[in-house]
Amino acid sequence: MTTLTPAPAPASDPRPTSRRRRRGSPDSQAVGRHRNPLSRALGWTAIGLVILVTLFPFYWMLRTALSNNRAMFSEPLSLLPVDPTLGPIQRVLGLQSTADALAEGGSVGDINFTQYLINSIIVCTLITVFQVLLSAMAAYAFSLLEWRGRDAVFGVFLVALLVPGMFTLLPNFLLVRDLGLLNSYLGIALPAMFFSPFVVFFLRQFFLGVNRSFIEAAIIDGAGQWRIFSRIALPIVMPQIITIAILQFIFYWNDYLWPLLIGQTEESTLLTVGLGIFRSQTPQGSPDWAGLMAGSLIAAIPIFILVLVFGRRIVGSIQSSGVK
Repeated sequence: MTTLTPAPAPASDPRPTSRRRRRGSPDSQAVGRHRNPLSRALGWTAIGLVILVTLFPFYWMLRTALSNNRAMFSEPLSLLPVDPTLGPIQRVLGLQSTADALAEGGSVGDINFTQYLINSIIVCTLITVFQVLLSAMAAYAFSLLEWRGRDAVFGVFLVALLVPGMFTLLPNFLLVRDLGLLNSYLGIALPAMFFSPFVVFFLRQFFLGVNRSFIEAAIIDGAGQWRIFSRIALPIVMPQIITIAILQFIFYWNDYLWPLLIGQTEESTLLTVGLGIFRSQTPQGSPDWAGLMAGSLIAAIPIFILVLVFGRRIVGSIQSSGVK
C-alpha cells in the first residue's frame, strides 16, 4: 500500500513584510487618500494666491484706465472703475475732443500714439532679428568650430558682460551722430543690432549640447559650415532662439533712455518716450493717470500677444534646458 506524501508548503516570500505592507496594504492606501486631498488643496490655494498677486497690478491698471480721472480720487480704494468711461482710451488714441478731456480731468495734449506704436514695433523687430541671428552665428563659432585661441577669445568676449550700459551710452551717441543717423530707426537700433554678449553666452550653452556626430556626418557628405549651421545646428536650438528673441524684444520694448537721446522727432519717437511725453502734459496741475494707464495697457498688448503665441515654445525651452 502506497502512502501519499503531502506536498511541500510553498516557500515564503523572501521580501520583507514591511515592504509588502508599505506598497499595497489597505492602511497605507487609506493614509494616502487622506493626505492627497489636503495637500492638493493647499497646493492649489498657494498657486491661486501667487496668480492673484501677479495679476492684480494688471487688473488695477485696467480699473484705472476705465475710470474718470477727475472722480477717481474720490474713491481711491474702490476695486471697480470709478465713474466708468472709455474717455482715457479715447484720449490716448486721439479720439476725444478737448472739451470732453477737460471735463474728465484728462490731458488735452496731442500724442500720436499710433505712430509711436509703429515705431516701437519696427525698431524692436529690427534689433531682435539681427541681434539674435548674428549672436547665434557667433555662438556656433565659439562652440562647434575648432580654431586656435577660441576659448581665450571667448573669455575676452565675456568681459563685455561686466561693462555697464551707461559707460557705452556717450560713445554710441557720438558714433550715431557722426554717421548722421539721429532721428532714424537705424540710429536707435544700430548699437544693439550686432552685439550682445549675453545672447552669445546664452546660445553657446545650447550649441555645446548639439551631437557632434551630426556635424561630422555632414562634413563627410561635403556640407559647408553655413549649411551645417542653418540646416542642422540652428533647428536643434530653435526653441532656445525663440525664447531669447522674445526676451530681447521685451527688453528693448521697455527701453527708454537711448530712444529718448536719439529720437527727437515724431517719426522716430518710441512708445515709452511717447508715454513720458503724455505724462508730462499736465495743463490741469496733475498727471492724467487714467490716460497714462490706458496708454500703458495698450502698449502691453503686443507683448501679451507675443507671449500667448510663443508661450509653449518658451516652456519647452525651459524644460529642454533642465533635462539632459
